[in-house]
Amino acid sequence: MAALVTGASGFVGGRLMAALGREEDVRALLRRPGAMPSAAVGDLLDPASLRAACEGIESVFHCAGYAHVFSSSDPDIHWRINYEGTRNLLVAAGEAGVRRFVFLSSVKAMAEPGDACVDEDWPGEPVTPYGRAKRAAEEAVLDASAKYGMHVANLRLAMVYGRGGRGNLERMARGIRAGWFPPLPETGNRRSLVHVDDVVAAMRLVAQAPAANGRTYIVADPKAYSGREIYDAIRRVLGKPPARWRVPAALLRSGGWLGDGLGKLAGRTLPLNSEVTERLLGSACYSPARIERELGWRAGIGLDEGVRE
Repeated sequence: MAALVTGASGFVGGRLMAALGREEDVRALLRRPGAMPSAAVGDLLDPASLRAACEGIESVFHCAGYAHVFSSSDPDIHWRINYEGTRNLLVAAGEAGVRRFVFLSSVKAMAEPGDACVDEDWPGEPVTPYGRAKRAAEEAVLDASAKYGMHVANLRLAMVYGRGGRGNLERMARGIRAGWFPPLPETGNRRSLVHVDDVVAAMRLVAQAPAANGRTYIVADPKAYSGREIYDAIRRVLGKPPARWRVPAALLRSGGWLGDGLGKLAGRTLPLNSEVTERLLGSACYSPARIERELGWRAGIGLDEGVRE
C-alpha cells in the first residue's frame, strides 16, 4: 500500500519509515526539502500542501506534533500544531480518499492517574495544554471516521524510549554514564514506558486490523517500573556495579521546591524543580490491557534489552 508518514525525520517516524520502506511504497511529509527522495514538502498548518501530499495515499501515519509537554514560551502552539494541524491533515486525507489513518497521541491526553494504574476509561480531563490538544485531536480523528468512512485508530503512547530518543530516560542514562546522576530511592512508584520498536509494531497492527477501527488504545509495556528499577537497569547495561547508597526522597523533593523558588527569582526553569522530582519519584502507570485483549498486541522488548540501545 502507499503510505504517508508525518514526522518522518523524528524518533518514532524515522523508525516507522525504516520498517515500512522494506515492504511498501512510503512517502515522508517534511516541512522542508531534505535527504529523502520520496518526500513531500508540507506543513500541518498549510492545508494546500497537505492535500498534495495525500494524493494517491492509502494509509496515513500521523507521527508529527509539538512534543514539549511541560513548558513552552508559546502557550497556543500545542493547540495549533497538535489539534489544528491534525484536523487539517484529516480533512486533506478524507478528501483525497485515504482509507486508513493512525494517530500518535499520548497518555497525557488523559487525566493524571495519581497512584492508580489506569486504562482508557479513566475519568477526568487532561491538565496540560499538550494533553488537551492531543485529546481534542483524538476526537477529531474519530469524527473523521464517520465523515469520510476512514479506518482510524488513536494510540496513546506511554514514555517512548530507544536509540535516537531524546526523552527523560535517555537524559537519565547520559547522566548515569557521566557519573553525575544520583542513585534514586525505592519509593514503590510505577512508571509506564514502551520501546520505539513496539510502538512501530502497534501502529502497523492497528492500520490493518478491522477490530481497531474507531478505537483508542494505550501502548505500553505491561510492566511498569519504579524510578529505582529504571536506574538500576541502566547501571547494569553500562556495566556499572549496583549503587550502595541512595538519595532520600525527602531530600530530592526539598531540592525540587528550592529549584522552584530559585527559578522564579532567576526568571527561568532550573534543571532540578518539583516537576522533575515528581517524574523521578511519582507514578504514571497505564494499562495496555485493551490492545492486548482486542488485537493480541503485546510489548516484546523488556527494559534491560531496550536500554541496551
